[in-house]
Amino acid sequence: MENREILKRTMLNKKVWAVVGATVKKDKYGYKVWKKLEENGYEAYPINPNYEEIDGKKCYSSLKALPQKPDVVNFIIPPEAILDILPTAKEIGVEYLWCQPGAANQKLVLEAERLGFNIAYNVCVLVELGE
Repeated sequence: MENREILKRTMLNKKVWAVVGATVKKDKYGYKVWKKLEENGYEAYPINPNYEEIDGKKCYSSLKALPQKPDVVNFIIPPEAILDILPTAKEIGVEYLWCQPGAANQKLVLEAERLGFNIAYNVCVLVELGE
């Protein structure tokens, strides 16, 4: 496993991200994180089965529905829900997972590492990109 700081930098240098838990609610982190990635030049795909689009951009129902494989999957959902998505992420070849603060617990981290993912957790994209 890479050093946490190196891992964060590696992930932030990747330009195709999926944001699981994206939302149309502008006061929520699911919106703020997706928007911050967009504003910083990332190809950021919002994922939330409850929305057709967010700010005029197509919103996808799942990782499998994306038009390309994301380099990094950012999670803004509870750890229990993330556990259900790990097999799909592995199947499509995702290597990097980023869990916003509150989106990870020990069980999730251990399972992600067991499956071979590089996982950053308890780190905030907004902070890292200068919110």
